[in-house]
Amino acid sequence: MILQALSYAGTVLGFLFLTLSIASGLYYISELVEEHSEPTKRFLTRAIYGIIILYVFLLILDSFPFKLSVFSIVSYLVYLQNLKHFPFISLKSPTLLASCVLVALNHYFWFKHFNDTEVPPQFRYDPNYIPRRRASFTEVASFFGICVWFVPFALFVSLSAGDNVLPTTTAGLAKKSDSADANSPRFRKKATGLVRVVIDSIRAYFYSAARVFGYDIDPNRGRLVV
Repeated sequence: MILQALSYAGTVLGFLFLTLSIASGLYYISELVEEHSEPTKRFLTRAIYGIIILYVFLLILDSFPFKLSVFSIVSYLVYLQNLKHFPFISLKSPTLLASCVLVALNHYFWFKHFNDTEVPPQFRYDPNYIPRRRASFTEVASFFGICVWFVPFALFVSLSAGDNVLPTTTAGLAKKSDSADANSPRFRKKATGLVRVVIDSIRAYFYSAARVFGYDIDPNRGRLVV
């Protein structure tokens, strides 16, 4: 009985440590992207075009379904539109909302495709019918990781919350500075990544919940954070 209870406790602790490790990694990647937004934009653009080319090869060489492959390619062209104002994005942007819907549809349609074992009606009673080869777990997991999840996940980590920041470039600032002194300094407000916004909000909630029970675990409470 004690050993079984330890196994449950170990499972819960392992899950918590894994979650914290993933959150810490995402937080670090988000900070890294904030400091190197232009290289990240180039990388994501090349990744999108590379995956589109990969879909074409899968369609030609591995006989992937034509309609589903075209749907995924169109989805990636929609994802590409998020990079026009990278790294800033409005959470109410139609492009972002369409991208979220397309991610879910791509996952559902491809999962249904790889899970389909039904024999076509015209071959149902044919003793010579050879069913199509089913992809292995490694092949399916690799396809989903690279061709379905990678770019949407990278976009989520890379994009910044546009409602929380001021524009950092150029056209509007240039017009306003025409009448200003040419030597006057221009200030640029730093972007805040979506991942950091989410993690900071969750962390603030836990800090406030801990204070309700009499524990003040916020290291920055009472200090000016720059």
